[in-house]
This record gives sequence, C-alpha cells and structure tokens, in this order.
Amino acid sequence: MAKKTFETALRQLEEIVKEMESGELTLEQSVKKYETGIAQTRFCLDILDKTEKKISLLTLDAEGNPKESSFETE
Repeated sequence: MAKKTFETALRQLEEIVKEMESGELTLEQSVKKYETGIAQTRFCLDILDKTEKKISLLTLDAEGNPKESSFETE
C-alpha cells in the first residue's frame, strides 16, 4: 500500500465533494463520505501545521551573512 500523502488526501477530498454534490448518494453513504472527508481534512491540516513549523526564512544580515528567522503568517 502506498504511503498516504497530502496530495492523495486532497484528491480524495475533491472526489468526496463531487460525489456529495452529485445528489446520487443515499443518506447513509453521504454520512460515511462526510466522515471520511473529515478524516482527510484533519490529515491535511496536520501536515500543513507540521510543514509551517518547519519553514523558516533565510535572509541576509547587514554583513551579508545568512540569517534564519521563523516563518510568520499574516
């Protein structure tokens, strides 16, 4: 079995949305898809959170030396 990645989880989420928007699922199928979608969303958010923590910006100080600082979102 291939390792689950952010991209595969995101593609699965997109498929779930299409299936749910089609209106062809039963209520039970929709609930199962919703539960799967929530799990995929949590997986993606966890990866994004971990990635954000790893990101740092490299800049140059006044002497031209590389300086590492934390990545901050707006």
